[in-house]
Amino acid sequence: MTLGVAAETATMSNAAPAEAAPAEATSTAEGEALPAETAPAEGKAPAEAAPAEGEAPAEPAPEEPKAPTPPPPDEPTSEPLEVTVEDKSDSSVTITWRPPKTIPANSGLDGYTVEITKEGTEDWKAVNEDLTVSCRYAIKNQTTGDRLLVRVVAVNSGGRSPPATIADPILVKEVGARPKVRLPRFLRQRYVKKVGEKINLVIPFSGKPKPVVTWLKDGEPLDPKRANIRTSDTDSILFVRQAERVEDFEDKAAIIIQIIELPGPPASIKVADVWGFNVALEWTAPKDNGNTEITGYTVQKADKKTGDWFNILEHYTRLNATISDLIMGNTYTFRIFAENKCGLSEECARTKEEATIVKEVIDYKPTPFVERDFTEAPKFTTVLNDRSTTVGYSTKLLCSVRGSPKPKIMWMKNKMILNNMDNPKYRMISTGGICTLEIRKPGQYDGGEYVCRAENQLGKVDTGCKLEVKKPVYADADKDKEAE
Repeated sequence: MTLGVAAETATMSNAAPAEAAPAEATSTAEGEALPAETAPAEGKAPAEAAPAEGEAPAEPAPEEPKAPTPPPPDEPTSEPLEVTVEDKSDSSVTITWRPPKTIPANSGLDGYTVEITKEGTEDWKAVNEDLTVSCRYAIKNQTTGDRLLVRVVAVNSGGRSPPATIADPILVKEVGARPKVRLPRFLRQRYVKKVGEKINLVIPFSGKPKPVVTWLKDGEPLDPKRANIRTSDTDSILFVRQAERVEDFEDKAAIIIQIIELPGPPASIKVADVWGFNVALEWTAPKDNGNTEITGYTVQKADKKTGDWFNILEHYTRLNATISDLIMGNTYTFRIFAENKCGLSEECARTKEEATIVKEVIDYKPTPFVERDFTEAPKFTTVLNDRSTTVGYSTKLLCSVRGSPKPKIMWMKNKMILNNMDNPKYRMISTGGICTLEIRKPGQYDGGEYVCRAENQLGKVDTGCKLEVKKPVYADADKDKEAE
C-alpha cells in the first residue's frame, strides 16, 4: 500500500508543470503580440494608426487559438526486482519481490501478474486472475514434486514490463524445519506471580510441518479446567484466570525418542575391475543414514540393450561385491540403494562408467604330437622255476616276457636248441608274452636244464630251470600185491 501511494503522489506532482506549460506559452504569446498591436508599422500614415476625430476606435482583430501540447505517451515500468522464494509446502509456493526501479510518472503502476510454467515447457500461464498490488503472492493448488519456473510482470496503462524470472526451477515440496520454541526474554528466568493474579503467557514457536504444542506441569498435561490454551500457527497462549499455590511435589522420567527416516543414497560407486564374466564393484556408505544404522544395500544391474533393471543382491551388508555370471558381449550399468529400518532410499548411486564383458578370442595352438618310443629290450616278468614230474606224465614250463619289437623266443635243453618241428615231444607256444614249453609224456632222459631265451634288436635275455623226471613207484606196490 505504501508503494501505491508513493506512485500516485509522484504522478500528481509531475503533472502540474505539464498543465501549467500551456498557460505560460499563452502568456508569452500574448506578450509578444502586444507590441505588434500598439506599435505602428513603418511606412504607414499616422491616419491609419489613429482613428479620425469624432469616430469610435476600431476593435483589435481576434487572435487565433493555439493547439494544446499533447501529453507524453504511457510507458511500461521496468521489471520487478529480487524475486525470491519465501516459503514452500507440498501444494503451494510463496514468492516475494521488490517494486520496479523505474515507474513512469504519467502511467504509474496498476499491479503485478504472476506467471508459472513447468520445467521444460514454455507454456506460461497467469495464476492470479486480477492484478495484485502486494509484493507477495502464494501460488496454490500445485502438484507435489512438480518443478516450476516462476516470473513476475508489472502492469500499467503502458502495458507489461519485462518479466523478472527466478533462474532455477522450484520443487513443489515442503521444506521441513525442526520445531523451535522462542522463549521470551522475561521467561528465561523465574517468573513470579501472586496468588489470585492472572497469568497470560504468549510463547512463539516455529517448525514445519506445524508442530503439535503440548503444555506440561510437573511432566503431566495441564488440567483444561484450570488453564485455557489457545494455539495458532506461530504461537501458543496459556491463560490462567486466577493463580493458586499448590504443593511442590516433583517426579521426573526420561524418555529417549529416536526419529528416523529413509537413508540417502551411497556417497559414491565405481567399477573396480572387469574380468571374464565378472565385475567388481566398490561403494561408500551414505552421508545421511536416516538417523539409524544402515542394515544393507540392494544392488541392481541393467543391460544396455534393454535398459531394464534387475535385483542381483538384496540386504547385502558389505561395501564391495563381485557380480558374476554376466553375458559375454553385453554392456552393463549398476546402481545401489541403501536400506535401513524405514526401507530403501528414494535415490540411488549409479556407476558413471559402463562394464563391458568382452568376447575373448582364443588362439588354440595344439601341442605337436610326439610319438612315444615304446622300444624296449626283452625282459622276463616271470622267470622259470625248478620243478619235477613223473615219467609218462606230461608237464609244462611257463614264463612271461615283454619287449618291443616283439622278441623272438627260443627254448634250449642242456644248451641245445629245441625245435618242435623235428621233435614232436616238445610243443612251444608264445602268446601275449606268455611262453610255454609242453613236454609230452617225458621219459627218464628228458630231465635236465631248460633255458628260455628272448631276443630282439635291442638285446637278449635268458631264464632257466631244472626239470627232474622221477620214476613211478608202483613196482613196490605190485610186490605187496603178490605177497598177499
